[in-house]
Amino acid sequence: SLASTAVTCFTRGLDLRKETEDVLCPANCPLWQFYVFGDGVYASLSSVCGAAIHRGVITNAGGAVRVQTLPGQENYPAVNANGIQSQVLTRWASSFSVTRTKNTALEVVGRSVSTARPSTGKRPKKPLDKKAGNKDCKADIAFLLDGSYNIGQRRFNLQKNFVGKVAVMLGIGTEGPHVGVVQASEHPKIEFYLKNFTAAKEVLFAIKELGFRGGNSNTGKALKHTAQKFFALENGARKGIPKIIVVFLDGWPSDDIEEAGIVAREFGVNVFIVSVAKPTTEELGMVQDIGFVDKAVCRNNGFFSYQMPTWFGTTKYVKPLVQKLCSHEQMLCSKTCYNSVNIGFLIDGSSSVGDSNFRLVLEFISNVAKAFEISDIGSKIAAVQFTYDQRTEFSFTDYTTKEKVLSAIRNIRYMSGGTATGDAISFTTRNVFGPMKDGPNKNFLIVLTDGQSYDDVRGPAAAAQKAGITVFSVGVAWAPLDDLKDMASEPRESHTFFTREFTGLEQMVPDIIRGICKDFLDSKQ
Repeated sequence: SLASTAVTCFTRGLDLRKETEDVLCPANCPLWQFYVFGDGVYASLSSVCGAAIHRGVITNAGGAVRVQTLPGQENYPAVNANGIQSQVLTRWASSFSVTRTKNTALEVVGRSVSTARPSTGKRPKKPLDKKAGNKDCKADIAFLLDGSYNIGQRRFNLQKNFVGKVAVMLGIGTEGPHVGVVQASEHPKIEFYLKNFTAAKEVLFAIKELGFRGGNSNTGKALKHTAQKFFALENGARKGIPKIIVVFLDGWPSDDIEEAGIVAREFGVNVFIVSVAKPTTEELGMVQDIGFVDKAVCRNNGFFSYQMPTWFGTTKYVKPLVQKLCSHEQMLCSKTCYNSVNIGFLIDGSSSVGDSNFRLVLEFISNVAKAFEISDIGSKIAAVQFTYDQRTEFSFTDYTTKEKVLSAIRNIRYMSGGTATGDAISFTTRNVFGPMKDGPNKNFLIVLTDGQSYDDVRGPAAAAQKAGITVFSVGVAWAPLDDLKDMASEPRESHTFFTREFTGLEQMVPDIIRGICKDFLDSKQ
């Protein structure tokens, strides 16, 4: 039998190379993000794993699928099956079908294939669902418990009971929410990770077993540690699923929490604060920062903060908190600069650059692009080379994986010619950013040039900015500073970069990435 190729949730038929290919779909793909066109015969634009679930070849637990390339056709129909609504497509150049692979037939048969037709499953329906959990509440959640002397042993136990009830009501399961627990005291301790338990009763047992640590309530330190370490893929975090930290705070933190809040937002984590026993008027003098809740939560819009007067009689507070944690569309911090930007590179191909320096420019572009999470639902990259003429090397929709983008950048061939930067900016604004203007991502243009432009750059750059594109200018060698400043977005100082030598481009990479992230966060506040 053929070896299977591992694919992602978003691999499309047209991304596969062979006529017949055995692929291995991952588990827990977010069903609502699948694009599937047709029924039985799918347009090659469709997600392979999405089509396989739609067809009933696999469930959302993933598995092996054989993909067969077919000719294109007209009028792919829309059919709702197995939790996926496929869409209509008038015509497409190629298609594919999905079947079970021969070699893994045995492991697939044991599963109930379709959720839409329970009669096909040999097992009774109920236990299957319980294991899967609440599919409408897909989230990866860290409960950050207060283990400080502030709360004390007795209230610590009440806090554990409350968290246990929340965990049960969430509907933990393989395809539902996953949870872990961190205890904040003097030093943070990760008690268990997302991957450790996928059943509510295991989680409940683990929470019961937690020992009280005591010490200062260094909530800021614990929050920062959790945002940075807890959600690593190897610790069980899932791609494309909201990351949430629920911080429980008895009284107030003994350290600074503001910086931790910024770090969490940068990492795409949604922070909730559940505060119990607010500081009394007499106690307020002891609180470092009275606005600590507003500084730490994902957004200061009232949604992410939650108050309970005491740890007693908290049962009525369980359900409203669970409802918040399951409100997928409210998780405003899941979008980060890494997964929600379009970055266009405008590359000077004039004869003064020369072959070897042009390679250094391409290396610089690769290093910037590498930092972002490139996918069809994530960030996107495009490149245009210019002399007097412009050539779109690739547009935002051409490549949706990091590997393909980096290989496309490597394959850009040096044009050599004059320098019309203004014209090139207009061309890129119209042809490359134009089609993206109503998309969800924030748009950035990075202009790289090594000399004076023969035409006006100020007008075209102003038009680009008016179209919602943030412009960074990167000049090398003879690029005049006035031109660079005229092209750059406000504040111009932080959007203008210059180096005498092409070898200096490498040092700029972290600053450009940081600049993009800063602009992204500022635009969201």
